[in-house]
Order: sequence, then C-alpha cells, then structure tokens
Amino acid sequence: MATSRGDAGRRLSGTHTSGEVLDSEVVPSSLASIASILRVANDVEQERPRVAYLCRFYAFEKAHRLDPTSSGRGVRQFKTALLQRLEKDNASSLAQRVKRSDAKEIQYYYQQYYEKYVKALDKIDQSDRAKLAKAYQTAGVLFEVLCAVNKTEEVAPEIIALGEDVKEKKDIYAPYNILPLDAAGASQAIMQLPEIKAAVDALRNIRGLPFPAALEHQPNKSAEVDILDWLQQMFGFQKDSVANQREHLILVLGNSHVRNSQKSESTSSKLDDRALNEVFLKLFKNYKDWCKFLGRKSSLVLPEVPQEAQQRKLLYMGLFLLIWGEAANLRFMPECLCYIYHNMALELHGMLAGNVSFVTGEYIKPAYGGDEESFLRKVVTPIYDIIEKEARNNKNGTAPHSAWRNYDDLNEYFWYFGCFRLGWPMRADADFFLFIWQGTSGKRLSRRLNKTGFVEIRSFWHIFRSFDRMWTFFILALQVMIIISWSGTGSPSDIVRGDTLKQVSSIFITAAVLRFLQGVLDVIFSYKAYHSMRFTSTLRLFIKLVVSAAWVVVLSVLYVHTWESPRGLIGIIRRWLGHRWKNPSLYIAAVIVYVLPNVIGAFFFIFPAIRRWIENSNWRIIRFLLWWSQPRLYVGRGMHEGQFTLFKYTFFWVLLICSKLAFSYYVQINPLVKPTKNIMNTRNITYTWHEFFPNAKKNIGAVISVWVPVLLIYFMDTQLWYSVYSTLFGGISGAFRRLGEIRTLGMLRSRFQSLPETFNRNLVPKDRQSQLMLSLIQASVEQEAFAKFAQLWNEVITSFREEDLISNKDMDLMLVPYSASNMNVKQWPPFLLASKIPVAIQMAEHAKKKDGLQLSDDYMRSAVTECYSAFKLVLNTLIAPHTREKTVIDEVFDEVDKSINENTLRLNFKMSALRALNDKFVTLIEHLLNPSPESRHSVSVLLQDMYEVVSKDMIVEDLWEEIEERIANKENKTAVPVDPANRQIDLFDIKTIRYPPPDTPAWVEQIKRLHLLLTVKETAMDVPTNLEARRRLTFFTNSLFMKMPEAPPVRNMLSFSVLTPYYAEEIVFTKEQLHEENEDGVSILFYLQKIFPDEWDNFLERIDCESESDIGHNEQHTLELRKWASFRGQTLSRTVRGMMYYRRALELQAFLDMASSQEILEGYKVVANSSEEAKRSQRSLWAQLQAIADMKFTYVATCQSYGVQKRSSDTRATDILNLMIKHPSLRVAYIDEVEQREKDKIKKVYYSVLVKAVNKLDQEIYRIKLPGPVKLGEGKPENQNHAIIFTRGEALQTIDMNQDNYLEEAFKMRNLLSEFRKNHGVRPPTILGVREHIFTGSVSSLAWFMSNQETSFVTIGQRVLANPLKVRFHYGHPDVFDRLFHITRGGISKASRVINLSEDIFAGFNSTLRQGNVTHHEYIQVGKGRDVGLNQISLFEAKVANGNGEQTLSRDVYRLGHRFDFFRMMSCYFTTVGFYYSTLLVVFTVYVFLYGRLYLAVSGMEKSLMQSADLNNDIPLQAALASQSLVQLGALMALPMVMELGLERGFRSAFSDFIVMQLQLAPVFFTFSLGTKTHYYGRTILHGGAKYRGTGRFFVVRHEKFAENYRLYSRSHFTKGLELLMLLIVYNVYGSSAKGTVAYLIVTFSMWFLVATWLFAPFLFNPSGFEWQKIVEDWEDWNKWINSKGGLGVSATKSWESWWEEEQEYLNHTGIEGRILEIILALRFFLYQYGLVYQLHVTGGSKSITIYGLSWLVIVAVLTVLKIVSMGRKRFSGDFQLMFRLLKALLFIGFLSIIVVLFVVVGLTVGDIFASILAFMPTGWALLLIFMASRPVIVKLGFWDSIRALARTYEFVMGLVLFAPVAVLAWFPFVSEFQTRLLFNQAFSRGLQISRILAGRKGKKSNQDKSTH
Repeated sequence: MATSRGDAGRRLSGTHTSGEVLDSEVVPSSLASIASILRVANDVEQERPRVAYLCRFYAFEKAHRLDPTSSGRGVRQFKTALLQRLEKDNASSLAQRVKRSDAKEIQYYYQQYYEKYVKALDKIDQSDRAKLAKAYQTAGVLFEVLCAVNKTEEVAPEIIALGEDVKEKKDIYAPYNILPLDAAGASQAIMQLPEIKAAVDALRNIRGLPFPAALEHQPNKSAEVDILDWLQQMFGFQKDSVANQREHLILVLGNSHVRNSQKSESTSSKLDDRALNEVFLKLFKNYKDWCKFLGRKSSLVLPEVPQEAQQRKLLYMGLFLLIWGEAANLRFMPECLCYIYHNMALELHGMLAGNVSFVTGEYIKPAYGGDEESFLRKVVTPIYDIIEKEARNNKNGTAPHSAWRNYDDLNEYFWYFGCFRLGWPMRADADFFLFIWQGTSGKRLSRRLNKTGFVEIRSFWHIFRSFDRMWTFFILALQVMIIISWSGTGSPSDIVRGDTLKQVSSIFITAAVLRFLQGVLDVIFSYKAYHSMRFTSTLRLFIKLVVSAAWVVVLSVLYVHTWESPRGLIGIIRRWLGHRWKNPSLYIAAVIVYVLPNVIGAFFFIFPAIRRWIENSNWRIIRFLLWWSQPRLYVGRGMHEGQFTLFKYTFFWVLLICSKLAFSYYVQINPLVKPTKNIMNTRNITYTWHEFFPNAKKNIGAVISVWVPVLLIYFMDTQLWYSVYSTLFGGISGAFRRLGEIRTLGMLRSRFQSLPETFNRNLVPKDRQSQLMLSLIQASVEQEAFAKFAQLWNEVITSFREEDLISNKDMDLMLVPYSASNMNVKQWPPFLLASKIPVAIQMAEHAKKKDGLQLSDDYMRSAVTECYSAFKLVLNTLIAPHTREKTVIDEVFDEVDKSINENTLRLNFKMSALRALNDKFVTLIEHLLNPSPESRHSVSVLLQDMYEVVSKDMIVEDLWEEIEERIANKENKTAVPVDPANRQIDLFDIKTIRYPPPDTPAWVEQIKRLHLLLTVKETAMDVPTNLEARRRLTFFTNSLFMKMPEAPPVRNMLSFSVLTPYYAEEIVFTKEQLHEENEDGVSILFYLQKIFPDEWDNFLERIDCESESDIGHNEQHTLELRKWASFRGQTLSRTVRGMMYYRRALELQAFLDMASSQEILEGYKVVANSSEEAKRSQRSLWAQLQAIADMKFTYVATCQSYGVQKRSSDTRATDILNLMIKHPSLRVAYIDEVEQREKDKIKKVYYSVLVKAVNKLDQEIYRIKLPGPVKLGEGKPENQNHAIIFTRGEALQTIDMNQDNYLEEAFKMRNLLSEFRKNHGVRPPTILGVREHIFTGSVSSLAWFMSNQETSFVTIGQRVLANPLKVRFHYGHPDVFDRLFHITRGGISKASRVINLSEDIFAGFNSTLRQGNVTHHEYIQVGKGRDVGLNQISLFEAKVANGNGEQTLSRDVYRLGHRFDFFRMMSCYFTTVGFYYSTLLVVFTVYVFLYGRLYLAVSGMEKSLMQSADLNNDIPLQAALASQSLVQLGALMALPMVMELGLERGFRSAFSDFIVMQLQLAPVFFTFSLGTKTHYYGRTILHGGAKYRGTGRFFVVRHEKFAENYRLYSRSHFTKGLELLMLLIVYNVYGSSAKGTVAYLIVTFSMWFLVATWLFAPFLFNPSGFEWQKIVEDWEDWNKWINSKGGLGVSATKSWESWWEEEQEYLNHTGIEGRILEIILALRFFLYQYGLVYQLHVTGGSKSITIYGLSWLVIVAVLTVLKIVSMGRKRFSGDFQLMFRLLKALLFIGFLSIIVVLFVVVGLTVGDIFASILAFMPTGWALLLIFMASRPVIVKLGFWDSIRALARTYEFVMGLVLFAPVAVLAWFPFVSEFQTRLLFNQAFSRGLQISRILAGRKGKKSNQDKSTH
C-alpha cells in the first residue's frame, strides 16, 4: 500500500498559485492519489475543457471509492466543492466537445496528445527530459481516465497499444534528485563523468550474491539490479530509502574516487580502492571503536580476494547507510545504530557464506524477514515506541529530567556489555523495553526510571561537581593567601616560616574535605541511575566516598599532632584526641601518599600522548587502574592535545592565574585582614534592635558582611581577567592573521595591483597554474592569469549590482573587460583610473619641453597607455583597410610610437593641442556609444577635424613634411593616382569609414570603458559609495592576503551540502505587508526606503522606474519590489539567494578549471549566455559545469510544514515553490502527515518527503515512511534530523534562516573545505568554524550594540577559543561539519527536550567528547541577522540563558569538566556556563553587599564599628565593587569589542565608536542585559521552565505598550530593581557610613546605576517612549489590563490575572526542593521589618522582642481587612451595593481613627509612617512569595482569592512607581526628541531621518485629509 502511494504521490505534489479549493495541490492527505488526475485536468483545460471535466469526474469517483463515508480530515468539504465544480462546468464543457460522445472525445484527444507531445518529443535527440517525463505521466493519467470513461464502449486496439507503450516507458523517466540512474539518464552529462561511472559499475557488481528465487528467474532485470537492491530484498528496506541511499553512496564514492585516482581526468571505469577504503574507514570508525570498547569482534569480515573484498565493503557500507536512512529518531542514538548494524552485518555475513534452510531450501533471511518495510516495522518502530513513551513522560518539558529517559539515556544503554542481553531478534521483555516495573503480584508498583550513567538534577551544586578541580584550586589558593596575610607581615615570603608553612600545609585537609564533598554529590546525584549502572561503577562511587572520608579523618588527626600547643579549633581537636604523641613526619608521609595520584596525573599532563594511549587502551591492567581515577565511558577518552598546543594554552592560563592571584592577594585579601582583626577585637557593641546573641565573640556577623562580597568577587573576577587576556591574545593572533590590512578604499587601491597575483595564488588550483605555462601559443601566462582574475572580479561586481548595492555607473567604473582585448595592456577597473586622463592632459599642457612627460603614478601610466591603445584600436576599426586614410594614421601612429621609445614625444608634438584632440575624440566615442546610420556624416567630419588638429596643431612642421613624404612614397608604390589638389580634402570620406562598427559585446564594453576613462573627471575615491559594498569588498580583498589552504580543482574538492531549517517564518514579503502601516503610519517599504536610500535608488534604476508610483502598475516590477524588500529582512528568500551563490561560484570556478585558454580569454559570459539549445546539449561545456556543480553542492531547506501549508493554501507554500523554480538545484524536505484507512479506521502515517521544481511545479523525489511523529524532542534538531538523509557530500554546512551569504565569499569555500585535510593538531578537524557578519547593525543604536557584541564573539572570541585554548564548540549555523563523522556519531545537534534547548553547542560538545577537533577560520564569512529591538534582544538573551542553565545540568558539561586537563577545563568553564555563573555572582554580590550593610546599619553594629574598624576606608571592598561595576557596565564585552574593531577598522575608529557607544548609553544596555541573563539562568537551574522563545525577525521601530514591557520585565528586572532601590534607601537613611561621605557615593554609584537601568531602560529604549500621546494611551491600556479578570481562554496579554497565573507556572512544575528554596529566599524580606520597627520613635527606644511581635499584629490586621473587603465584594457588591460601600467607609474611618490615636497618644511621627512603609511593604511581598510557593495549601484553606487581590495591589503600586517618572518626563517635548536622537543616532549618520519615520506618513495623511475637505 505504502509503495503504491509513494509512486502516485511522486506525480502529485506541487503548489498552484490560484489558491482554489479544487486545486490539485490542496487535496486532503487521505485522497492524495487523485491529485495527479486533477493536475492533468488543470493542464488540459485550456486546450480541451471536456477532457478536463472527465478527469475531474473520474477523480471524484475515485475519491468516493477511497473514502465513501468522507470521514477523513477535509474530505467532505473537498468532495462537495469538487461536485459543485463539476455541476458548474458540465454544460459549458459539453458545448465545447468536439466528438459526439465523451468516450470518443477522450480517445480522440488521447491520440492527439500522444502524437503531439509523446511521439514528437521522443524523436528529438536533445529533448528536454523533464518535458518528456511530464508527457509520459500525463499520457498515463489520460489513459487511466480513458479506460474509466469507456466502460460501455470498446477501446480501439491502436489506443490500447499506445497505452501499453506509455505504461512501459513511463517508468524509464522516473523522477530523480541529482543522478538520473534510469535507462534514460545514461546520456546526461553527470552520468558521463568517469567517477560516477566507476561508482555505479562497482555497485552493480552483484556477482555471487544469493538472490531469492523470485529474482533469480528474472535475467532481464539483472543488469539494473545492484547491491542495494539485493539488500532491500534481504532486509526489507523501503524502496525510496534505497533509491535515496543509492544516490548518496554513489556521490560519496565518486567524489572520493576523483581525488584518489592518479589523474583527475581519469577515464578508468574501476572504482579506486583507495577511495573505497577512505569512505569505508570513515563510515565505520565509530562502529569499530564501539566493538573494541565492548570487547566484541567486529562484524566486518572481509574476504581475501580483492575483487570480492570490494564488493563486501560496498555491501557493508550500503547496509549501514540503509539502516541510518530509515532510523528516523534513532539517528540521535549512534551506538544504538551500532548495535543494530552489528547484528544485521552478522546476518549479512551468514547469508554471503551460503547458509540454506534445510526445510524450505531457500537462502536464510534475516531474523526479521525481508518483506516490505519489515526493517521499519520490526526494528525501528519498537525502539521508536519506547522513545516516544519516554518523551510523553516529560510532560511537554515540564517534568524533572530525572523522571524520564532522554535520547542520551537510551543511547548510553548500548555503552555497556549488558546491551547484548537485548538479543537479536530483540526480546520484547528486555529491560530496555520495560516501561513499567511490575512486582511479583503483577500489580503496577512504580515506574522504572532506568536513567543511564547520569541524572540531570536541578541544583547549583552542578557547578562545583562538574568543575571541582577548579573550585578546589581557588579555595586552596584563598586559604593560603589568608593564612599568609593573617599570620605574619603579609609578605608572601612569610610562607617559608615554620609556623606559617605548617598552617599552609592544612590545605591538604581542605582538599580532602572538598573531595569528600564531591563524593557525596556523586552519590546523591547518581541515585536514580543506580539501577542501570554497572556494579563496578556503583561500587566505585561508594568506595571513593569512604576513602575520601577516611582521608579527611587521617589527615586531620595527623595534622593536629604536628603542633606542640595549638590554639583554636586545632587545640580543641588535639585535646579531644589526647597529648600522648607528636610526629610531624607521619603527616608529611600521609600528604605524600595523598598527593601521589596528582603527581602522576601531572606527569601524564606533561606528556599528553601517553595519556591518550592509556585512555584508549583496552588492556585489563590499565582499565583497572583507570577505573579508580575516572569511570569508564565510551566518550571522553583520549581528548588530550599535542605538546605544542598544550604549551600554548598552559602559558595562557599560567599568566592569567598569576595575575589574578597577585591582584587578589595585594588588593582584596591582604588589606582586609587588619580591618577584620579590628572588627573581631571590638567589644561593647551597642545594638539598636533585639539581639539574640549579645555576648557572641568576634563579631562574626560583621566579619561575614565584610568578607562575603570580597570572596564572591574573588571567585568571579577570573572571568574579568579572562576577558583581558583573551583580548590581548586574540588581538595578537588577529594581527598575525593579517586581519584589517585592507580596511579602507585607499588601502584597497594601494594594493590592487598585487590582487591578481594573490588571487591566482589562493583561488586558482596549482595544477591549473602549471598548465598556464603551456598556453604561450595563444596568450601569455600573465594575460590568462589576469583574465581569470577578471572573470571572478566581474562576477563579484555584478552580484553587487544585482543586490542593488551599487548603481550602473558604479558598476561600469568597477568592471574589468570580460572579453579578450586586442590591446596588449592590463586593463584595471576604471574606478582606479578615473580622472587620470584629464590630469595627464593638464600635466602635458603645462610641462616644459626639456622636462619630458613624467606620469605621477602607475595607474596614470596604465590609463594613458590603455587610452592610447584604445585610440589606435578605434581608428583602425573605423577606417577601411587599403585606403589612404589607413596609410596616414599608420604613419602617424608609427611616429608617435617611435617618439615614445626615443623619449622625444614633447619635441616632436605640441601638447597644447592635446585637449582639443581629446574633446573631438570624446565626441566620436559618444557617437560610437549610440551608433546610428544618420550620424555617419558627423563621424566623418569629426575624423577630419581630428586629422586637422593632429596635422596642423600637434605635429611639428618638419616632422609632418617627412610623414607626408613617406605617405606619398607608399602611394607611388601602390600606383594609385591621387590628385594633389584633392589629397587632403578627400581624406576620411564617408566611403572610407566603417560606421556603424560591428556591434559585438566586446566592442561595446570597450567603448563604454574608454568613455569612462576619458570623461570621468572626479577622482572616484568614494566608489563604491555604499557602505556595505565597501565593507564586503575590503574584507574580500583582505582575506586573499590571509593564510588559507591551496584551492584544489573543483573536480577534486570535497563535496558539501547546506541545510537550512525552516518552520513558518517569512519567505517573501507580500505587497500588502510592504504597504501596511503601523500605528505611527510607517510601512515596511517606507522604512526600508529611508534605511537604505542609495539601494532604493539603485533598485529603481535597475527596473527602469522613476519612482515608486511607476511600480504598482507592473506585475513583474511588483515582484521585484517584494524581493528587494525581502532581501533586506531576515527572510528565507534572502538565505536561499545567499546560499545559492555557492553553486554560482562553483560553476565559474569549474569553468576556469576546465575551459581552454581561448575560452577563458573570451570570458565566462559567452558560456553562461549561450542559447538554451546549446545548454541542453549534454556535451556542451555548460552541461559539464552543471554536472560538476551538482556533484559538489546540494542545498536542502527543511520546510517541515510545507505539506500542511500546501493543503491549507498558505501563501508560504507558493513562495517556497517559487524559490525552487528560481533555483532548480534547491531541494525542499518536509514531513507529510497522511491519513490512511486501515480496517475502517483512519490512521495517521508520517513520511519524510523530498521535492524539487520541475515544469514550474514541485515533483516528489523520495517518500520515506517514518515510525511516527518526528517531533519528540526540541523542534529544530528534529527538523534537521529528518532531512539530513537527503543531504549529500562529505561536508555539511548548517545555515539558519536568518543568514545570508555573498558571492565573493562563496569563491573561498573550496579553500575552507580543504581545511579538513590540513594538519590542525593530533586530530583532523571535524567542525570548521566560520566567522559571521551581523548585517542588522545599522537599524538602531540597540542593533548596533548587539551587532558589535556578537561580532566580537564570533571573531576575537572564537579565535581565542580555537587557538590557543582548544575549546571552541559549535555556537551557530555557519559552521561546516565533517558530515560522515557526525552522521555516524549522533548527527549535527542533540534533541532531548529542554536539556538540549541550545541544541547547537551540544554538537560541539559531542564532537569534542568523541575525539573531534573544532577549528576557526576567519578568511571567510557568512551574514547573520540579529534582533534589533530591546524586547527581541531580551527574549534572545533569555533563550540563551535558559540554554546555559540546562547546559549546567547536562552530562556533556560534566564529562568535559572531568575529562579535560586542568587548564582546558578552566577554558571550558569560563567560556560556557562559567560566564553566566559569573554574571549571577555579580548581581548576587550587590545583594550580599547591600543586605550585609542593611544588617550592620539597622542592628547598630556599624555605628559601633565606625570608630575602631574604619569601615569607610575599606579598600578591598571598594576594589571588589569596582570589579563588579566593570562587569556590570559591559567590560567583558567592551574589551574584545574595541580590540576587534581596532584590528579590522583601525584603533582610532574603534575608540571613536566606543565613545559614541557610551554617549548612546551602551552601559545601560549591557547592565540591563545582565539582569536578563541572571534571572533566566538562575530560574532555569532552580526551577526549570526553559523553552524556545521566538524573538521574531521583523523590523522593529514601533512603540511597545507599557503593559507589554511590564509583562516582559516585571520579574526579571522591575521587582529586583525595586528591591535594590529599597535597600539603598534604607541604607542611606539608617547607615552611619552613608551619611555625608563621598565613599558611599563612590561605592554605591554602580548600584544606583543598576537600579535606574533595570527600572527604566525598557522605556528609554522604547521608540516614542516619552511622547505624551503614547503615555496617555499606555496608561489606559495598563488600567484595562490590570483590572481585567482572567479565566479559560483569556490570554496573558488581555488580563493581569491570566498573566499572573502564567508567571507562576514554573512553581507548578518545580519539585518540593524548589518550593522550599523559594520560601527560604523570601525570608530575606523579613529583615526590613525586624530592623526598622526598632528604629521607630513610637517604640521609645525599647529593644524588647515584644516590639517585633506587636508589629506582626499590624500585618495580621491589614491582611484581615483585605480579607473582609474581598469577602464583602463577593457577597455584597452585587445585590447590596450600599452595604458594601458602608463597610468600606467604616474601615476607612477606623483606619484614620487609629492613626490619629497613635499620633496623639503614642507619639507617632510622619517619619515613622514612612519607616513603617519601608518595613511592612517587603514583609507583605515576602508573605506573597511564600503563599505563592505554598499554593496547594493556600487554595485548600480558601485564601487564594485574597492572595490574588494582594498581588494585584502590589503590581499596581509597582506599575505606578515605574509609570510616574516616565509620565513626568513626557511633559517636556525635548525629552522625546533626545530619546529619538539617542536611539537612532547611528542611522542619522547614514542619512536616515528617523523623525520622518516615527512621524511617518501621518503628516502626509493629514495633508491629504485637509485637501479632500
């Protein structure tokens, strides 16, 4: 059933632009087989309406048979609409019927169609294969309809014969992807390539294969059967999957063959063994390692006979690819595939050994049988089902990770030998498949979790657990520094003192304690994995825990006994143990034994090669020794780098650590010791509150308050030092890589002469360069080399024009002549030579005769030489040969040449007349530019005038007489009588002029160029004027001087694919979208016209329109307009255009490789612009270029919803089809959801489908059935995974759909791919990192900040990560993967739900753990779009922070932290999750500092300590807070940003940009981003809730509502900002050190800045945020929102209640630990009340605990009143409104009465009221948080509505506090203007009048309205 559906579907899918319900492309999935009939009806309707009607009628009948009850989705509506169409068309089509009956009508038309299309096309040799295939398919459908119509009439025998012929040949023209492997495709150019022939022949070697009996009796089919067909029959693979992998394997082998064969043009038909071995070894490297790891013998058994060995290898490779191709979601589990392959390969070996069943006499089949789709049903589906069940248990990503098995858990089951208990055939009762654990009674007891090896538990302890060595080092270093500072003079030399050294030796006890802590964490965190862990692994965990505990005891006891009379803690322990013995040597011996493993590890660290060998060894003794140091895992072994690489990153970290520790000691630790001692020695503290421990010694609370902020910064500031050193190392590395050598047009001009040579050195293959030496017969080596450079340069400039970056004039100024010129002159682009001729003429006029003519530079010399040669060429072309005129000009030119050679030009010629000659010649050139027969006389006159100027005004008289004499002598020799009187008058007569000249492209090009050289008088220094064109041009030329691999010939380069995931984003903007105006009257088109004014003008020039009004009346122009706008947004069309530049570049490069010298000199355009008939010839050069490009490049867009979009008539489907039509080599993969009827039930079946465009419709190529829905994990990686089987080649570039590419960069792709074969350390590269250019930086200041931030990361950041640190991973989508490496190791991303939210970086983790190597290359770039509005940027930052939070919990980070050496582990930490943890520490430091100061202030300790400890002069604390401020204000971003900008644009420009960024409030942006990162990172680790956040990729200049900003930033910024504001206010009021001191302002400035930023940045960066009208509208919207009630179906944007419930959703999914932690964190707010109630005047100075107790009565009273009001509103507000009002009045009066009494009786003051607000508001918020965390209990108690009312009050107050300052500022008009200038200043500098955008068309509208009235 599935096979027939696939064959039918291959002719049905497509997209039509009509959008009608009856369109052949909107057929319900259950009726898919009728779509081909409807498509034929559409095709023939214009020609024969009645036949179209009969086709539709037959389709209706067939639809009714397929689904008689119309139960399928959309079937009833479709059938109804089809019936209505039939009723409508019946009469009209019947009137147009030619024959008497329908039967005769269709028979007659069928005969006509066969003769006109099928037979006619078949006779033509060069027929279009696509048209012929369509003709046969249409004829087949017509014959099917004919047979249905002719049920009562007999069909003519000749028609039946035609039908049989069509049926037989229809299968010959099967749809294909790249290789037409059917009989009709043998003549195609790609099939004629020797490498393809060799691979095909090798696959068709089926000699000796035991075919089933069914196939053995079909000898006529044997010629077409190959190895994969045999595997299909044996193992039951799908037909289309086999066809897909057949093409895949042929292309991989063919590409490898052409590289490995001795000659690239080899004609050998035998597949090269080296090619086969190369692919074989790469494909099975992971499988062999897996077998070796598990101690099993590989199933790859090879015979000794070489020919049989080749066949066997192909069988093994084919089997693996077929398994992989149908594995679906199992592709994320590479070792699971290894297990499947291992068993099937064993079966394959058994079948090849000739095993026969004794019962049936048949060859033994595989365990699962070889029937249709048996592999999918019996092997893939059972494993898929368990994945799907586990995925359901994650509850849409809300369940804890420990509650379900993800892809990694299921895959790691196959890392242990026990996986073979699964058996083959796989046992259904195996533990792998057991989803429910059942007891002996058969009752369900509990779920069997079966986590494998690692459990992801939400806890910040993962930071310590994963990077315990780093934290141990920093803690021990801190301990040493404190000991040295505390015990002596503070000098580091004190460490050699006996007592100090003895104290320092206690660090080993600390190390033992930390190791014990690590053991405890391992035991606790691995609890839920014990069942699946091996006994030895579990035993190891507990033994390590016991041993670490023992070491703590032993070292502590022995250390105590090293002291004579210790004090403090040591003394206590000593007294407890007794005083009987003292032996320091025992402690020393114990320490030596304890550190011995570390010493051995250090030895292996120095010699990484030994370490690699040990970790990869399978020797039992080594495995036993390694068992203790680290668990035996399949991944993470042998990751150590080479000796030199080790030295580089060790040197980096040694420098950094020394700097950091020196700073920490001298600035943070040592200066803090003395104040600490003073604090500890202070007595008689006067407390101002009730102190529970008044007699506590040492003032520990104050010490903690002082030390904790410093310690937090101590652990954080390594991130700051990393930023400094990475900037330095990155800058030095970038300089050595020659970045920024060409960064301006001036630099480009100065080095342009060396560009052709550099181009040929880097971009021309060496073998082609050697062939140039043989081309001296036709052209010089230099000329051909320059011609090749010209081809590439001109294509780049042409692409600039196509993209509207430059105008026609700019293009003409920048082009080099395409075609071979008759002048032996190197012709530079005119923009280099502009104004040179006018200047040279001026110099010649003013030069003295004796000085000679000295040209100022090489370009002027080149321009003069070229113009002189062109002058001669023009005259020689215009003047007929064998005429007196020809003789005259020859003599004159000979004399000029002679004078030049003899340096007598100025003596023989008068230069004063040169300008007159130039003017005449320019006029002549203008006639040649626009030739017409009417100008013939004018040209003759011009020539005569020029002759007059030369003969009479230029040449000296004596010389002219000599010339005339020579002319006369020549005329006498030719015996042509000339009347002397008419000798001069008759010259240049019309008869002797050849005008108009021959109109060839080369001639026109030459004349245009000459006109530019002569007439352009400006210097053209600013050509190109477009900034983007300049940037691209300078980067491209600069990159050619950078180090890159040599370019191989295109035939020899690695083949590659590009994969772009797409869901439902914009493809091409519609006309309506472009003109739709927002609330400010701004449309997308208007916006783009102002952002890109020069590009808009260039676009109008290109389509030959004067203004926008000229476009609307032309459909083609409208389409061009839509494309123009789309190419400036983040759309799929922009991405596709950019990626298809790869193919365009390959075609040109293949031309330069394959063309002859003469063809190269003639130019690539001659081939590209040849006729369609010539291109269709398979032997033409064009066809060969296409074949090579097809072999080397594939582009697949994974538009997963394309099928749904087609059926719903979504315009996106039409846009996707148009992209395929525009780019025929583009392929679209999508997931098709089809309804199939099985036993009266509709069942959904899923397919992976690949389509391409044929005849302006999409044609299905492959349809591969899936075991179920694809999306079980994260959407994007699942989408990539389903389509990766359709990619080809050895490399794969992943490209997101907001990216772009450039033609000039595409030319360097083959250089980049050659990096896979270069030496990059001990391992070849597996991921090639590529830099990005952020193209959205010019939109606004925010976009500029984001662009600079991203640019610094993808350049200098990743440069340092790759070298020297060797920890670059995969961060985005320009990177290029070693495709064969990754498809055998889990793919190009991970897809487990939530934990792999940042799916990209996990590909880098996985590659590194599996001994991959990630490099970074900066000579090539890819465009990238980023978010441009604050809300968009915040959502993006939130998504990344969520992803990093999940990474912190992941097994990948844990294993990297433990398997890397120490310094590489440090690099990994600070460049991944450590960055986000450091930002968290920065914010946490602010909290700790302020809460510590609040404690000191309100407790009274600060006042007492001010006199003795001098807290104001706390240098370490100030240094710590300064470090915090640097991070807060963006120093981590700014340092690398300035360095990279300095490298690439010059340091003066970089510092200028940096200053402008500060003026545009970049620190505000970075500080605000800090809050976003901190909030989402922390919440993710504590509670989860990480999810993909769609940021939108639209243009953002609109005003965001206040309510929208509040919703987005309330919890992440506003609540935290208000809390910090309250802390600062309280400290300012009650702190002793805060009053009147400059130190307070200095210390707290960054905190005030933080508060202001977090509270008001969203409004500052909100367009029109301070416009009064907007403020009024925002307030109304806010009130409406916050007062709206929620409920089912009410979105969060409509109601505060719905939003509030949504904000608490994370608490519904967090565990009991998360709720408890939330409650604990909320307790901090009680400190306000406890401290401030004792500061009230009303207390009379009492410090009794009763005061605090009474304050709670106030809280209870307020809550009671709120409850009364809430109950009253419910009970009385409806029916007893008056009673409810009386109740509220009584409560109000009572409240006023109490206040008055307190004022009069107790002495309450106004200050007390404000203090009470500061005290009780935080308490209420704390209670609110506690109640929310305890929601289940509160709901049961019935208080939830009251809690909601309290929350609404708090939210309203917070909103009011935020809104009031904004509203006040909005009163002043200049604030709004300042804000606009601030936001869009960057755009102003580029000529953007943003005020016109924001005012927009409102002014225009109002004017129009006035005019109408």
